[in-house]
Amino acid sequence: MSEEQNKLFDIRLDDRNMVARNPEVEHERRVAIYDLLEDNSFSVIGEDLGPYALLLRRQENRLLFDISGDDGRHITYVPIALSAFRKIIRDYFTVCESYYDAIRTATPSRIEAIDMGRRGLHDEGAGLLKGKLAEKVEVDESTARRLFTLICVLHVRG
Repeated sequence: MSEEQNKLFDIRLDDRNMVARNPEVEHERRVAIYDLLEDNSFSVIGEDLGPYALLLRRQENRLLFDISGDDGRHITYVPIALSAFRKIIRDYFTVCESYYDAIRTATPSRIEAIDMGRRGLHDEGAGLLKGKLAEKVEVDESTARRLFTLICVLHVRG
């Protein structure tokens, strides 16, 4: 399979039922999608059908990766239980709030310390996601990190 086939060419979030997000979260969403479209590694195991379009959505207590080919044909659904991500997403949101507050008032060393914690949680979430996808979808670390950002965006309730 060529490198061009092991890619996402389109990424969308099904956020029809979501409330308006704050500017920081919306910025994170835009940057994650832009970065993913610029550089990603994504392949459906056992298929030679890429490049891929991805629709991420929440469905009840699951995260659903709805994957299609570049011709619009549906390839597969990959459901992942959200329960595995709840604690890390909650912790990540808490640290992010601290980070956004700190960048307005804290010292550079305090901001750096909070950011290190934020990045650590982000890496942990990306590793968990990569493991949950492993049977159906192969992604690299960078792609997993950006997808974890989008999963967090889907969790924002206001």
